Amino acid sequence: MHCLRRLWPTALFCFGLLWTLLPAQALAQDQSGALRVGSKRFTESYILAEVLAQTAAPQLKSPPQLRQGLGNTAIVYEALRSGNIDLYAEYTGTIALEILKSPQQMTREAMNAALAPLGLGIAIPLGFNDGYALAMRAADADKLGVRTLSDLARHPDLKLGLSNEFIGRADGWQGLAARYGFAQKPTGLDHGLAYDAISAKQIDVIDIYTTDAKIDHLGLRVLEDDRAYFPRYDAVVLHRLDLPTRLPQAWAALQKLDGRIDERAMIAMNARAELQGVAFDVIARDFLASQRGGAAPPSGSEAARGFVGKLFGSDLGRLTRQHLLLVAVSVGLAIAIALPLGILVFPHLRLRAFVLGLAGLLQTVPSLAMLAVLISLIGAIGTLPALIALTLYSLLPIMRNTVTGLAEVPAGVRQAGTALGMTDSQSMRLVLLPLALPTLLAGVRTATTIAIGTATIAAFIGAGGYGERIVTGLALNDRELLIAGALPAAVLALLSEALFELIEYGMRRSRAA
Repeated sequence: MHCLRRLWPTALFCFGLLWTLLPAQALAQDQSGALRVGSKRFTESYILAEVLAQTAAPQLKSPPQLRQGLGNTAIVYEALRSGNIDLYAEYTGTIALEILKSPQQMTREAMNAALAPLGLGIAIPLGFNDGYALAMRAADADKLGVRTLSDLARHPDLKLGLSNEFIGRADGWQGLAARYGFAQKPTGLDHGLAYDAISAKQIDVIDIYTTDAKIDHLGLRVLEDDRAYFPRYDAVVLHRLDLPTRLPQAWAALQKLDGRIDERAMIAMNARAELQGVAFDVIARDFLASQRGGAAPPSGSEAARGFVGKLFGSDLGRLTRQHLLLVAVSVGLAIAIALPLGILVFPHLRLRAFVLGLAGLLQTVPSLAMLAVLISLIGAIGTLPALIALTLYSLLPIMRNTVTGLAEVPAGVRQAGTALGMTDSQSMRLVLLPLALPTLLAGVRTATTIAIGTATIAAFIGAGGYGERIVTGLALNDRELLIAGALPAAVLALLSEALFELIEYGMRRSRAA
């Protein structure tokens, strides 16, 4: 009974923590002196975000806020449009065809005219073109006589592994297949994993960015786009229109990047990240130092961090706090919602079946799809949509175990309460709930385990947590960094299991006494 009484203060505390968190988050978005820089989830975008942030930092009153690895174009663009970030590095082809849905290429002036009603604009051409292309192993290309995409279309037996974003983009696979008459059915892969797959000969052709560092490293042949399907993808800064007037000095500093990064420099920076394991912030700092005529730091900037260094890196404390916050608040909110709802529907069989079925339906929605829908509905990225999603996923086990625990109370015990003159609410509070508590607690235990694992997905929308390492590890195809994110989450899950074991042991001791 004492454990049951503790559930309510915990849930109320989580409500209070949430209400404290949300105004703080809103305030952070309204700070006129803050610069928020976003990135997509691939190596080059991480590096360019650091370059932009470090260039502007000396002209800011507070350090710029980096929202790295926000996902594909749709998510990072939504973050910009809704005001959650101020700018990010984008590509002209993507802006024209994917964002503005233009059926043809556009000039920068035309793009700015179309973006202006949205409160957005493009500026600061960085100096390089990073286009889409298809590539295959050079030895196989020579053997089969494949040099162009038209040649590739004549080999329908070759297996294509393409990034999921490329398959779904307006300027991606569907248009390319129609232009060249491809008969192949591509397999969807993460861009970072595709290089491993083609190296292991699991697939024959992948989509690449022309500034990828692994093209030459793995001996790949970039196939010629002989029918000129792909537009130019010149790197530019996509920004909110109020930024130049809100932060004029920082904007003036960013203007100095105009034309300063050529393709060779970008490939070299990508190579340092993907082949040498150098941190993104170090790569950006060294590049900017070289632009100013300074020497790159000699001490260790080139060395890749070992697994222990990645596991116990300086970000471990921050990621742990973020992960614990996501789990504690979401499970606390789920208890506050699911427990009274389970009690309410318990006596009504049809209503109970409907509510449990609805909660079960929420469990079938893929995590990333849930997050994408929530971002669209509430117009925000980060902690808020992540908490809502985790709370929704935690409802079913708590509600189901509440109903199951109440149903397992013997009929004779229920009748005894009635015989003693108890009202329905007294019987529920003094008899049924205490007896159902072990089953109810098992539901909270399950919900907590689910939340710990699912919270790693929240990093895809900038909510932090251990998933931040997993997202970056995927982008770099860095297995050690992936494990450095997955291992702390597994340890946290084991610690939560130990905590619930202690609670159940205490309950058994109190009942025995």
